[in-house]
Formats: sequence, C-alpha cells, structure tokens
Amino acid sequence: MRKVATLILLAGGVFWAAVPCAIAQGNGNSPGIAQVVALDECDPVSFDAVLGPDYCKNITLGAFTTLPALSAGAQAGTPDQGWDFEPDTLTIKQGTVVSAVNQGGEPHTFTEVKAFGNGFVPPLNPGSATSAIPECSGGFGSVAVAKTRILQGSHLDITGLSKGKHLFQCCIHPWMRMEVDVK
Repeated sequence: MRKVATLILLAGGVFWAAVPCAIAQGNGNSPGIAQVVALDECDPVSFDAVLGPDYCKNITLGAFTTLPALSAGAQAGTPDQGWDFEPDTLTIKQGTVVSAVNQGGEPHTFTEVKAFGNGFVPPLNPGSATSAIPECSGGFGSVAVAKTRILQGSHLDITGLSKGKHLFQCCIHPWMRMEVDVK
C-alpha cells in the first residue's frame, strides 16, 4: 500500500511539473509562466524542538537535515546544497510570470535583491553575521520582506519584471539564490 501511495505521489508530481511548461507555451495571447521551486530537507524533530510544533513539514522520503547541522554548515560557509531554488538560473521573455513554489518543509522568501548577501537569521549567515542586506533587513517585521514569504505548499507570483538581470534570494536561508534573465 505504501509503495502504491508513493507511486501515485510521484506520478502527480510529474504531471504538475509539466503543467507550467504547457502553460508557458500558451497561445501567444497570455503571459507565460515559469516555475521556480524552493526545496529543503528540514528534520521535523530538531526544527520543531526549537521553532515550535509543526514548524517543519518535511515531505521528502527519508532525507533530513537537522537544525544544528544546517546552522553549523551555514556558519562555516558550506551551506546544505539540498536547500536550493531550482533552477539556479532562468531566462524568460518579458511579461512571463515567475511563480516561486515552496515544495520544502519550512517557510522561505523569494526576495529580489540588488546583490546577494546575508539574511535576517544570524545563525544561518556565514560566521553568524548579524548584518542583513537592505532587502532582508527587519525580517518579517518589514512589510517588503513579509510580502515575499512563501509558506510550505504555497506560491508567490512575480510579475512585471523589466528586461535585464534580476537576483532573488531567500532572506532566511541566504545561500538559496537564483538569477532571472529577462529578454
């Protein structure tokens, strides 16, 4: 029964992963959609013990990163590569909607920044740096940052990107970064 459920979930994931590609091709009259996926592998036991019950909603099949391991790696400048935006770079036509989808187990932000840098959670910055880049300053107390939050299972649509290079990062996990090039 468990194998059948896993196969159904995988088949559903393949179907939904193909939907944005089909939509992006469209009929030429509507803007395309390009999907970006936020991924992480939080360990529910260690995250929930510190951050509260049901904070981590890990849906991976056996892949877990503990909160102490995540913090230690980030502080040492070697963050967990399983926590990422996919793809790392994206080239789109002007007018395309970028839809950032959180398929991870905990909240992220998808924040446009002028230059990559530190987030607002010092234990997740290299060397536990306390300074955040301007776009991440204030954390969720800043309306600008709060508007870029993507909770588990939700998405954030970015519209109206001008031609040129746009940088996005997670203000919580600052190594989660990507570049969007608008043609």
